[in-house]
Order: sequence, then structure tokens, then C-alpha cells
Amino acid sequence: MRDLINKDITGDISGDARLALDLALTVRHGGDGGIADDLADTAGLTTWVRAHRDTLPAADGFVADEAALSAVRELRAAVRTLFARAVRPGEPSAADAARLLPLAEALRRLNEAAARVPTVPVLAWADDAEPVVRHQGVRGEAEIVALLAQAAVAFLAGADRERLRACHAPRCVRYFLKEHPRQEWCRPACGNRARVARHHERHKQAS
Repeated sequence: MRDLINKDITGDISGDARLALDLALTVRHGGDGGIADDLADTAGLTTWVRAHRDTLPAADGFVADEAALSAVRELRAAVRTLFARAVRPGEPSAADAARLLPLAEALRRLNEAAARVPTVPVLAWADDAEPVVRHQGVRGEAEIVALLAQAAVAFLAGADRERLRACHAPRCVRYFLKEHPRQEWCRPACGNRARVARHHERHKQAS
């Protein structure tokens, strides 16, 4: 998937933060200048989930149906609404600034999705690594949605939320985690576009 988080840009972040951000980043800038959606159909959701087998234990063999697609898209709308709230007083992403859900509706969707299946902590401990705990649900069609929602809950309630920003470079609709005080954009390419746009605007005003 094109917009899986670039580890070189985001640095060392929690698995929950990475998963929640990756879900939000399935809405992205399209090559034609519009907004592209990696979850536009069941094939897109199947591909996206299988690309996250390291963080979604139910990913192997997952095949999305229309019910799963609808549930994940509804959850994503809630997550992006809550991301918009988290970046205040900054502006939300331009992708959905005019169509954010009411806060109560976003919270309801997130919490109901997180409760769709019970989860239990599962310990994994490889020979050459530290022990890792993953919260694993009962296998079933609701597990993917619940795990995504639970990751978003953990991220939004955690310290990483304070670093969340919306990128406002021309044509960008991404959210990102700020890595240093002067960071304004999600990645260097966006910084370059923003500087070029500012240069053209100054030149236009001076002429």
C-alpha cells in the first residue's frame, strides 16, 4: 500500500499509533489532484488488511466482504473525526474538514466497534527479542474491526496523540506524528511543495 507509514519519517511509535494512523492514511491525495481511497472496495480492504499481518493477527487469509468494508469505512470516518479534534486548534485534514461527524457519533462508532469482540492478552517471546503482548480476539468477521478500533482508542488516549498533526502542504491530506519542534509537514516532499507554493505566492504578491 502506498501510504503505509514511513518508519524513517515517523520514528519509533507504538503499534497502536501506527495502526490507527495507517487506517487514517487510506484516504490520501490522488494522482489526478483529487482524493484517493484505498478502501474503495472489498479488494482494497483485503489487500490493506493482509499488508498488516504483523499487527492484525487475523490478517492471514482475510477476505473482505461488503459488511466488513462498511464497518471499517464507518470506523475510519470516526477515527478521522477524532484526529481532527486531537489536532485542534490546528486545522483538520482538508480531505474531510467539511464533512466531519458530530463528536458524539464518532465516539459511539469507535466504542461500539471496539466492543464487537472480547480480546485476551497473548504473549509472544522470540529468542532474540523482548516479550511482546498482543490483544487477540476470538476469530471471526468482527475481529478486524474491533482490533482497529481498540488500536485507535489506545492511541487517542495515549501520549502519542499530543504529537498528531494534519499536513497542510499543497494537495496533502495526511495526518502524521510530529518528530521535532520545527516539523510542519508529514514528509520532505510535502515540505518542498509548501516552500515552492509560498515562493510563488510571494512572487505573485510582489508583481
